[in-house]
Amino acid sequence: MSNKTVIKRQGLMRLIFTLNHSFNGLKWMSRFEAAFQQELALFSLLGVFVYLQEIALSDKLLLIASLLFVLFAELVNTAVEVVVDRIGSEYHELSGLAKDIASASVFIAMLIAALIWWAVLWA
Repeated sequence: MSNKTVIKRQGLMRLIFTLNHSFNGLKWMSRFEAAFQQELALFSLLGVFVYLQEIALSDKLLLIASLLFVLFAELVNTAVEVVVDRIGSEYHELSGLAKDIASASVFIAMLIAALIWWAVLWA
């Protein structure tokens, strides 16, 4: 067992280290996770589309937030998959269930985003 000392950072240093870890996670997802890459590309395209629309700022923010929610769900989905894979490579019913549920969260996020886009732009 390792004898590493855990340092509890506070204040500005905590924020800096937290942002660094967040950036590392986003960088890894952007490099290695195909679904995240596709969703990020779609976010970029739709973000430009939203910017060009002559709609209320609150509607623009709602549309962008719905896309960010999809990215958030993909981050959580991948985190669950990574943890399950870290635990073991042999098949286990609960491991499969955890991955299925995490995947379902991405589907629900996409459904929510689609409904918001429909309501704001076409309803």
